[in-house]
Amino acid sequence: MTAHESAEDTFHPLLSRSGPVLDNILADRNGPDTALVVSMTSIMSTIAKTTRRFRKLVSVLAQDDYRRAFRRGRVAAAVEHERLLKTFDFRTVVDIGANRGQFALVARHCFPAARIISFEPLAGPASQFRTVLDDDPHVTLHPIAIGPTAGAASMHVAAEDDSSSLLPITALQQSLFTGTNEVGRETIHVEPLSGRVSAEDLTPPALLKIDVQGYELSALKGCEALLGGFAQVYVECSFVELYEGQALAAEVVAYLREKDFGLRGVYNTYYDAGGRAIQADMLFDGARQMKK
Repeated sequence: MTAHESAEDTFHPLLSRSGPVLDNILADRNGPDTALVVSMTSIMSTIAKTTRRFRKLVSVLAQDDYRRAFRRGRVAAAVEHERLLKTFDFRTVVDIGANRGQFALVARHCFPAARIISFEPLAGPASQFRTVLDDDPHVTLHPIAIGPTAGAASMHVAAEDDSSSLLPITALQQSLFTGTNEVGRETIHVEPLSGRVSAEDLTPPALLKIDVQGYELSALKGCEALLGGFAQVYVECSFVELYEGQALAAEVVAYLREKDFGLRGVYNTYYDAGGRAIQADMLFDGARQMKK
């Protein structure tokens, strides 16, 4: 929703999507009870999503720096991470899966002097990232993905590009999150993190953030040579398979445990209509942090 949209514009998708369903319910034409449950679940999911977006927009417009970025490039800062990030004082942030700069904007807001090194392989989001952050001399954007080996790869591009992935999008993902259907492919470049970042670049304390739509474990393996340089690792993990062949949260936790990172906390958990946990952001402390 842009700053110029009215409340009617905001809720129009909700009303147009749920209106026929409500008509059928009121006319007792909705068929079996299971169909009614599915329809009501869809309505409630749409209401919840619209509410979250409205609350986020209010938070974005309340801060001068976020508001400037939104006006300049229609990029809404990922304010859901702000409360947690403000408990730290990172001097380096490596942002893998940067998309349009949503996390980088929050990192800059919380850590005004930090160096931010971002990675976004898709051309469209990377262009928007530059629109809102190119004037920041301490932000660097690399237009690649991070993985274990260097080479070309095919990205499954979703209608909402922040749901795009190097893994195929499942039917479950599409049923839970509207706009995540595949609309095309884009050939992108993949490299290990050490191909673009050196140990000397990671002025401590450093944060590694990964949000790569099912590719988390592969991205972590692409960072393996430099993991010891990070005080914390912050990863979006899934509890169910949203992308074909993805590693689930337990596998990510186990991998990081082997690398001497312990789980510190779980944040921003998303649940489906039945109360099942779908995904969450997980923060891990490195070995030196765990000893404090």
